[in-house]
This record gives sequence, structure tokens and C-alpha cells, in this order.
Amino acid sequence: MRELKRRMIVGNEESGGFKAITTCYGIIGFVRFLEPYYMLLITKRKKVGEICGHTVYGIAESQMIAIPHPSIQSKVAKSEAELRYKKLLSVVDLSKNFYFSYTYHLMYSLQKNIGNTERGNPHDNTMFVWNSFLTREIRKILQNSIWTVALIYGFFQQTKCSVSGEKFVFTIIARRSRHYAGTRYLRRGVNDIGRVANDVETEQIVSKVVPAGQKIPITSVVQVRGSIPLFWSQEASVFNPQPEIILNKKDANYEATQHHFQNLRQRYGNRIIILNLLKTVTGEKKHRETILRGEFAKTIRFINKGMDREHRLKAIHFDLSKHYKKGADGAFNHLCIFSRKSLELTDLFYCKAPSGVGAEEVIYDSFFNNPIPSQDEEASSPEKEDMKADIFLLQNGVLRTNCIDCLDRTNFAQYAHGLVSLGHQLRTLGISGPPVVDLNNPLAIELMDAYQKMGNTLAMQYGGSEAHSKMFCDLRGNWNMVMRQRDIFTAVRRYYSNAYQDSDKQNAINVFLGHFRPRLGRPALWELDSDQHNIGRSGSNLDIENMRPLIRRSFSDNIIMDCDLNLEELVRENSQPTYEGLNGGVSGTNLEFPFYETEPASLSFLSVMRNEELMRETGSGQMFQGSSSNSDSHRPNDIPGFSHSYVTKFTPAEDIFERGSSKSVSSDNLFTDRDESVTSLTNTNSSFEFPIMGGSDLLPGFSNAFARWVFSARAW
Repeated sequence: MRELKRRMIVGNEESGGFKAITTCYGIIGFVRFLEPYYMLLITKRKKVGEICGHTVYGIAESQMIAIPHPSIQSKVAKSEAELRYKKLLSVVDLSKNFYFSYTYHLMYSLQKNIGNTERGNPHDNTMFVWNSFLTREIRKILQNSIWTVALIYGFFQQTKCSVSGEKFVFTIIARRSRHYAGTRYLRRGVNDIGRVANDVETEQIVSKVVPAGQKIPITSVVQVRGSIPLFWSQEASVFNPQPEIILNKKDANYEATQHHFQNLRQRYGNRIIILNLLKTVTGEKKHRETILRGEFAKTIRFINKGMDREHRLKAIHFDLSKHYKKGADGAFNHLCIFSRKSLELTDLFYCKAPSGVGAEEVIYDSFFNNPIPSQDEEASSPEKEDMKADIFLLQNGVLRTNCIDCLDRTNFAQYAHGLVSLGHQLRTLGISGPPVVDLNNPLAIELMDAYQKMGNTLAMQYGGSEAHSKMFCDLRGNWNMVMRQRDIFTAVRRYYSNAYQDSDKQNAINVFLGHFRPRLGRPALWELDSDQHNIGRSGSNLDIENMRPLIRRSFSDNIIMDCDLNLEELVRENSQPTYEGLNGGVSGTNLEFPFYETEPASLSFLSVMRNEELMRETGSGQMFQGSSSNSDSHRPNDIPGFSHSYVTKFTPAEDIFERGSSKSVSSDNLFTDRDESVTSLTNTNSSFEFPIMGGSDLLPGFSNAFARWVFSARAW
């Protein structure tokens, strides 16, 4: 390569020679606005982890380079509109939360990678690859993806753990879907083909550390979050922090919702469990979430009517806010019970895989364009037999969690599922510990920190601020005035972002994903109203896959589903005994789905969660000793944990990589760039500072009078 480069320089000396532009670690893709093409490059990368021996990187720095020489560009290339589009695209910060691997299909779960379930598919065009549009043309021309990298957007954190001599690694990956992607109030609900807003797949991988040459015991559990799959919206308002919730489209057959759940079955298996955390009538003063809760329950009932038991949606409707007010421990215990029963239905993925497993599939599919060998051809080679994974368990189904935004409450519930899953994963790997979880439990706290960081990152991407931390703080027992002020500022920051910044952010996402494609002679993106470029009115040049019908609002839209759905009757209709639903083992009544909690106003309502049954099932005692909850709580008997007497050590993987990079050059660095490793950018701690009362500048950018009103008034 160096010799070829030298000859090219010498051969072109008379015409001015070559000029080094940058060091490139991958081509993100190509984009065109009004005239020239631009190439997007990764100029600095950071190693953030490894999966089965495959290195995972995050983008540290990127660069956009114009392809045509300035001497042949017309005035359009320097026009105000062209410069504005370039600035708009830069709103998508590629140095934050974008990840890739050269040898591992990071857009797929571990089960799909090792199980070869996606063999031969166009990997770079799947729902979690965010630069699919940017690489589409070059992949089409070259008939391969040698020259580009596939980027996922979301969250990645890997931690190496040592617990009383047992060493293992846990990894949290969040993959955000590029379908119907956008910001909080500009992307709500579902579109016509079943894509939902804020659609994120979370995978928790736990692998045991073994000597080199041995197959790696490794497990994974996948769960998802996503907006309520109905046609609904909220209009961001400068004057109203909590806009009205509007049901927009009455679809008698709920076709879009059915498309959504069909897609989940295709991706994860037949057993779809829904954990709906929306508020009940008694949980809110003004009917907002209640409208969606009732309609969602009605939709699930309609979809289940014509299905056999194996394919029915299994729904848990649980008002987390209401139960949380009675005590964080009790609410968390309920979530852990739901998670345990969900895992009994879906199971987890477990295998023993050699280091580097799956790399040959990347090479076959992307590098040499060779035909993929059959299973018989693979088995005929002893070397390839040694490279195959031994699969013992498969996950069949998924837990889908939602609240109104799929941010704060959803993240709290996903941590509960992650904690229960961790116990199952460790036992599967043969790593045992007493089933005790308290405030001094280092493993549970470490996992909580990881889920909080993930929640903050996902909330920043969709909502414009970090996630609210009150539930986690209450669980830890460290809720205080400082944390209260932080949560108030989180609300202010989210409100400000939604009201003033989301429109530009949505426009940038639409351009990056190819939903809007600028053309000369057509209206510019900023000249269109919100319905045209964000929802999909006919006449705009949006990707048809992400179009959504024009929203029609009327006063009648607000008068929907107040009390016309009799939940008591619905539960009684589904009260035949069954041993397959989540409620089997939670309650002596053993009701089939859907599950609804008791409403105080309905004395005859069949309660699935009875106190005495819950006590028998879980035993009493606090989840975390010393927490701030005032209520008695119960501890599920299978929640993992290691008591504080265990010797523990946790090391973020990226810290190890950074220390290692200062001693030697990574063998996988083709360009031997010693300055490649940079300070991690996956730290999701916000730079937004929270001043203490009494300072001269209480809230930067706002008057002190406004800041005092924020402190003293009720948080939104």
C-alpha cells in the first residue's frame, strides 16, 4: 500500500502531486444536498468493548469532505441553502453514541449472530443501521459493503467484573431503530406500516472469562421499548409543559398496531409480553394517559380475539406511578415479579462460543462476495467445526415496555428486568451467589448505574434531557434536595428542548436518514410546515416508508375512551385457568392475560396481586436495606445478588482499552495511529450544571425570578 502510494505521488508531481487529507477508519457514507457529493469519514475511533473476540468501536471524530474539486464547483455549492444544509446535518453529532465493528454484525443480537438466522440478508439495510441511506448507492454500485461501516445509534457499555474470584463481563447495548425516528413531540405512536416512535432494543450480554483457547460461555437477554402503537400525538407548546394527548385515527381493525406486533413476532418469536405502565383514572387528576391506556387495552383485546393461545399478546397493565407513591421498594418488587414470569415464558440465549465466532459470516457476506457455504460444507471441515458455537438455550419472545414517553418509568422497569435477568444469566453460567439484594450489593448497584446511564443517553436522544432520577434515587435511599433540584432542571431542560430545539433536530434526522432529499427547484426543508416534513402530507419528497397520515384534530378527538371499556368485565371474560400466562404463579386466581391492577372504585374488580399471595410468593423485607421507602415491601426469591461480604471489583472495559493503548499499539490498527485512543465519549453525565439556591446565577439563560419560581413551584 505504501509503495503504491509513493508511486502515485511521484507520477503526479508535475500536476501538483497529492495532498494528505485525513486518516480514515471507515466510510460512513455519501450525501448530496443541491450540487456536490460529500464523503463522511471516521477520522478517530475509540475501542469500547469486545463481543466474542470482536472489537467494538465508537466514533470519536468524523469529517465531511466535498468530492469535486472547488475549481469545478458552481455557485450552488457555495450558496446559502447549501451551507445551511451542511450545518443542519452537523446537528447529528456522530461522535456521540454511534458504534460499529469491522467483524461483528452489531445491528443484530448475539442470538442472531451466532445462530446464523440472518445469513445472506442485506445487513446494512436493516432497521438498526442508521447510515443505511448514506451507503445505499455505493453498496449498489460495488455489490458489496467492503468500503463502508454499518453504524448503530444508541448506547454501549461493557464492564469487567470480579466477584469473589469469579470473573465475568456484562455488556449493555441499546439499538435505536431508524424507522419513524425523531424527537419527543414530533414522533409519537405508530405509523401506517407499524413502525413506532422511540423504538429501542436493549440487549444484556453476560459472558464468563475463561482461559485462551476455550469456548466462551455466554448468555444474552433482549427486551424492547417503544411508543404506544396507536395513532396519537401531542403538540409541543411554549405555554403548556403537558400538552393534550390526542387520539388521531380511528382504525376499526387496528391494522397498524397489528403490523407492529407481527413485526415483533418475526424478530423475536411468538411470546410477546407487554408491560404497559400508563396511569389509571385514579393516577392522574386530568385524563391524559388514561385515554391511551383504555384504547390500548381495547386494541390488545381485539387483536387477541382471533388468535390461538400461543400467539396471543400477554399484557400487564400496571400503573407504576401510583404504586411508586406507595413506596419505591414495593413498586420495584412488582416489576421484578413480572420480569421473572416473563423470563419463564421467553427464556434467554445461552451458548458456548469460540473467540471470533461469526467473523467468517461477515467476510462471506461483505468482503469477498462469496456464496455462503451450506451447513454440510461447514461441518465437513474439522477447523470450522471447532469454530462453531454450542447452543443450549434460545430466547423465544420478548418483553415490550412502554410508558407515555418510554423514558423515565420505562427505564426503571427495564432495570428490574435486567436485574432479574442477570440472576438467571449468572446461574446459567455457573456463577452462584446468595439471593440477597440490599443497598450494599455492589453488583446490583453497578447494574443500576449502567441502566441509569443508558436511560440518560436514550432520554437525551429522544427527549432532549437526561432521564428523571427520582425512582432510582428512592430505591438507593439518596433522594435529597440536591437531587430534587437536578430533577427540576431536567424537566426545564426537556421542556426547553421540546419547545425550541426539536424542530431543527427532527429536520437533521430526516436529512441524515434520507426521509427528506433536497432538490434544486423544490422548496427547502425549512420552508415546509411541520405536517409536510414531519408527518408526511402528500407533495413532499419524503421516504414513503416513514409517511404518516395528515393529522386531523377536532374537539371530538379528545372525548375518546373515558369509561366505555369495562375493565372488570374484560378480566372476567379472560379468567379461565391457564398455566402459560405471566400470572401463573403470581396469584392463586391464575388469570390469563390481560392483567389489570385493582381500582379502588371497583370493589368487585378481580385483583391479580393480592397482598397475602404476594407475601407467600416473595416473602417480606425491603429490597434495598436503608432505602427511603415508607412502605413494607417484598423481595422476590430469585432476584440475584451478592451480599456485601463478597469481594467485588468492576472495571469499565473502555478504561482498560485506554490504559492498554498508552503502552502499545493495537494490532488491529492498520494505520498505526498512536493517537487513536481518546477519552471515552460514552460518559453520559450531563454537562448541564445545577446551581445551589442563593447563587448569583440560579439558572443560566433565565432570570433569577424565573429560576426561583421553578424551585418553589411544583415540578412538571
